[in-house]
Amino acid sequence: MAAAENWLRQIADGVEIRVRLTPRASKDGIDGPRTDAGGEARLSVRVRAIPEDGKANAALIALIAKSAGIAKSHVEIVTGHGARLKTVRIACNPEKVQEIQSRLAASNAKAG
Repeated sequence: MAAAENWLRQIADGVEIRVRLTPRASKDGIDGPRTDAGGEARLSVRVRAIPEDGKANAALIALIAKSAGIAKSHVEIVTGHGARLKTVRIACNPEKVQEIQSRLAASNAKAG
């Protein structure tokens, strides 16, 4: 997988997405994959919510769910609850992985 694509990986029960979250943004949006200084690609996401009492995390979950076309209950943050760098898991059937990746890519194009 190319560096620009390794922000999303398939796992047995869905997908994991590496995210860099920017809270307190002027608007919610998915800016697309970005490669950091260490060479790791992460999906760049911004939310208007503040990073207090889990508000930014809740906004991230809602935005990912809406963009992927799935229920919020299928999205969870598995690492980085108090950090900008997070891993988000989407529970889905293996057949839906390509659809989810396509939907997030379409969101990227609209948000840019």
